[in-house]
Amino acid sequence: MESVLAILTARVRAAIRELGTEADPLVRASQDQQFGDYQSNCAMGLAKKLGRKPRDIAGELIQKIQVEDLCDQPQIAGPGFINFRLRPAFLSAYLCDVSKRTDGQDRLGVARAREPETVVIDLSSPNLAKEMHIGHLRSTVIGDCVARVLEFMGHTVHRENHVGDWGTQFGMLVSFLLRTKPDVVGQPDKLVIKDLESFYVEAKALFDRDEDFKKTSRETVVKLQRGDPETRRFWKAFCDESLRHCHDIYERLGVKLIDRGESFYAELMEEIVVRLENMVGDGDLVRLSDGALCLFMKGFSNRDGEPLPMIVRKSDGGYNYATSDLATIAHRVEALAATRIIYVVGATQKQHFQMVFEAVRQTKLVNADVQFHHLAFGSVLDKSGRPFKTREGGTIKLKDVLDEAVTRAKKVIDRPASGKDKSEHSLSPEQRDEAAERIGMAAVKYFDLSHALNTDYRFDVEHMLSLEGNTAPYMLYAYARICSIGRKAEVEFESLPADGPMILDHASEVALAKTLARFAETVEVVARDLKPNVLTEYLGDLAKSFSRFYDKKLGVRVIDASPDDVRISRLRLCDLTARTLKLGLSLLGIETVDQM
Repeated sequence: MESVLAILTARVRAAIRELGTEADPLVRASQDQQFGDYQSNCAMGLAKKLGRKPRDIAGELIQKIQVEDLCDQPQIAGPGFINFRLRPAFLSAYLCDVSKRTDGQDRLGVARAREPETVVIDLSSPNLAKEMHIGHLRSTVIGDCVARVLEFMGHTVHRENHVGDWGTQFGMLVSFLLRTKPDVVGQPDKLVIKDLESFYVEAKALFDRDEDFKKTSRETVVKLQRGDPETRRFWKAFCDESLRHCHDIYERLGVKLIDRGESFYAELMEEIVVRLENMVGDGDLVRLSDGALCLFMKGFSNRDGEPLPMIVRKSDGGYNYATSDLATIAHRVEALAATRIIYVVGATQKQHFQMVFEAVRQTKLVNADVQFHHLAFGSVLDKSGRPFKTREGGTIKLKDVLDEAVTRAKKVIDRPASGKDKSEHSLSPEQRDEAAERIGMAAVKYFDLSHALNTDYRFDVEHMLSLEGNTAPYMLYAYARICSIGRKAEVEFESLPADGPMILDHASEVALAKTLARFAETVEVVARDLKPNVLTEYLGDLAKSFSRFYDKKLGVRVIDASPDDVRISRLRLCDLTARTLKLGLSLLGIETVDQM
């Protein structure tokens, strides 16, 4: 199926061609419903192109646009906007088609991509030997959401967790262990994440003040990278314990990914350096500078206006993030056959990725057709707008944040908001714990995803767990409420007849139908622009639209509606709303609950 937006766009494009030209139809959902449901402002651009008045062009277009089966007669507004208002009869037929399952799966009108790609998404990427902290939240949940949406669209997606496991910190930790913890040396497999945290703090302090220890740590890194068995044994124990902790977090968040540490690319880094060395002397792009192998790309300079180098091999022969990232790209293109690579990394790394992507292009390190995208995001702040830290100034651990969300979610379950329908069934202690875990995880993820990517946001547990506003608990409550309607009506939604038109007579029915019809185009926008907050905004609109539909004063009766065909039609609208909420939330990585 095509989305309503895609259908209208195609019809307007056909009308533009009848004018003897080509242009973007510029069809968008209307921001103000009094002007209709969709709007095109293509006449303004065509006016400049054709040397005519916008309203005259708009008037000619509405005579040519074939939308009688979709809309009322299009109207012209302002300097030349063309407004479209969908007909209830079209909405009824469209939603009947949308509600049909494809191969047992709900797609709800979302068409698969015509040209599927192989996409690599670089997400989460914690440094090992330390617990995951609040700073890892955004990369993890945003990357997971983007992966889910692109997979749903039919793309092949590789979720790559590029963990930091190959640097000075490990030489420092191994050296510290050998020097100060002889009782642990014989049994490194007994290490736990809290041990590593304390080791790291102590080792870093020693590294900063003791030159001999600093030298030993760097020598240990060399031993690690050359495969020294004892050093590798301690290193593996550190990595295994750190990853165990990370995957406990990922499991709670419902996130699946593949771990590939920097160590995975060790040999490939050497190969990349050799490839680049062979380019030295062939132009000014790859040069040796003070013993370091550097790339000097056009367009990058320091504060003094001098060329800014990207070092890929340090003067001491060591490698850095740039070397690792170039090797990673080579692997993703050559081994995983990626046609598109998306890095879900904080905005502070903007210049680094600009330089890496440009380095790949200018050196022609991989296929030039590969698309690169840095999906940058802002920081998580505390309620006062400052960096989110503990009272002692340390970084907030992600596990502690998730635990607090679950604890507070239990209180939400125990004290439903006033004026809301309570479920007719009480929850058992086990159901309560399971629901609290789901609601807590949902609240954290939804709150993060509901913010525009390029902005910082303030972390507020009370707000994210509120049953008011566009929050996960409100979305989950809306879904559970519809499940409750089915139980009270004593119907199985799956058994409702799928054929026959939906009756859309009441204004609240029409409004709900229009919102449901926008789901497909919303998912398409998220897949195109990689903006999860577009989906959360839509789900918020859908929940509000359903609330008005079911409201005793503003909406319609459902459970005891008559005649029977009206009752069934309204129950089908309930069912389609629930399925849309469930699918939309699942694309955000959120599981629904049938009772709250």
